[in-house]
Amino acid sequence: MSAEPDGEHAPRALLALYDEALPAVYGYFVRRCGDRGTAEDLTSETFLAAMDAARKPSPPALTVPWLIGVARHKLADHYRRRHDRFTVPVADPPDTAEPDDTWDAQLDRIVAEQVLARLPAQHRAVLTLRYMDDCTVGECAELIGRTVHATEALLVRARRAFRAQYPRPEGGLP
Repeated sequence: MSAEPDGEHAPRALLALYDEALPAVYGYFVRRCGDRGTAEDLTSETFLAAMDAARKPSPPALTVPWLIGVARHKLADHYRRRHDRFTVPVADPPDTAEPDDTWDAQLDRIVAEQVLARLPAQHRAVLTLRYMDDCTVGECAELIGRTVHATEALLVRARRAFRAQYPRPEGGLP
């Protein structure tokens, strides 16, 4: 018989996993948020939610991929809360750019964030994992809990949805 009550095993397992999982979860957010403050806040929210889940009578298997799944949901919630920020259309970009000018890259990122914010959470997650985190399709499948074939199909649909929402160079949607 175990020396600790059943309700204490999962929280202790999460604490044991914390050192390994923290860089993965924080890194997940840093690559997607662009600022440390938001990444830190979302990392905290993720571990608080994980501890709540660990205290339930039938806790989930506590692993890094499971925590990344929790992080995905926290990021989706974050984007939903910020949705109003992404509803203002972007004006035409300037015609000329100096070599040191990063305006075009910043503008592309803003537009891409707007488009991602309008996509369903599944599409947003798989596109971010594949193209921002450079995960292989197999890694994406593992992180989102799908088969490789289903993930490939999801990527096709997500890319199509992204292209349909992304403005043409001359402005407007395709």
